[in-house]
Amino acid sequence: MKSIGLLLPAVSAFLSIFLSADEIILSQAKGRIDVKISGKLFTSYHYDGVPKPTLYPVRWIDGTGMTRRFPMEKALPGESNDHMHHRSVFWGHRHVKGGKDGGVHDFWGENSNSGKQVAIEVKCIKNGSIYSNNKWVSKAGETIATDSRIISFSSEESGRNIDYVITIKASEGDIVLMDDKDAGMGFRVPDTMCVSPHGTAKVKAEGYMLNSEGITGANCWGKRAKWIDYSGLVEGKILGIAMFDHPDNPRHPTGWHARSYGLCSANIFGKRHFEKLPDKNAGNYSLKKGQSITFKYRLYWHAGKGDSKKIESQYRQWVAAKDK
Repeated sequence: MKSIGLLLPAVSAFLSIFLSADEIILSQAKGRIDVKISGKLFTSYHYDGVPKPTLYPVRWIDGTGMTRRFPMEKALPGESNDHMHHRSVFWGHRHVKGGKDGGVHDFWGENSNSGKQVAIEVKCIKNGSIYSNNKWVSKAGETIATDSRIISFSSEESGRNIDYVITIKASEGDIVLMDDKDAGMGFRVPDTMCVSPHGTAKVKAEGYMLNSEGITGANCWGKRAKWIDYSGLVEGKILGIAMFDHPDNPRHPTGWHARSYGLCSANIFGKRHFEKLPDKNAGNYSLKKGQSITFKYRLYWHAGKGDSKKIESQYRQWVAAKDK
């Protein structure tokens, strides 16, 4: 694996980094950090002008886009334009209880009642990762909580990796990350890659879902698993994305809000939905003021249909490396 980065004090101090073509390069652009591999764009971390930080696009070695275009760009004819809050690769939560009035705030949706995840600081750190510090601001302008993220990138013969670590802190007061299916670390694949595209899409699709327990297709929804793989047809080739849930994460193995129309999120909070429990608060996770919760994920981007043995091998290698 190869990676590169510079320690930079703040967003305003970023400079483009030009190195040999086989290195990973992080460079500043307006409101985003571009990540290039071998001189070609792999992904960009958007932190300004968006309701929540987003990685878009995510491209395969030949430039093929592996996440949905909308809403980061206008949908092309035949492409879906549903669920505009499914922004490529993102973290969100629909119901967060907190603030001075103890109200419930939305940091998943993007409507007139939703809050925003607002960047406070974005910088590169020595290992070639992006560090981002954000505040969760309600519709009324009150900061409900904060988070910090470390996002790392690597490339190897078998594929490309994005390691995403997010720590959510009850910085302002007590919060409850409430039971909801719309929560967690998510991505949205292109329509042609879906098992069953959304009704707004008018494309021919070939898609597959597989989890670590051997469950496939739409049946992956709500099931707990160490990882899930979503693969399918994109621009004439079969490509895939696997998301790994680290054993150190709370409530591992996570449940999965994995939809046949292309959304997939690792979600420990949606217990009443996934497990059909009568208690509407079954998945709640409470944090007292000053407490925090950390999640570690890897998104593994690969060629070909998801293969259980190969994905499991990649998962075990990642866990072993993280445990060192």
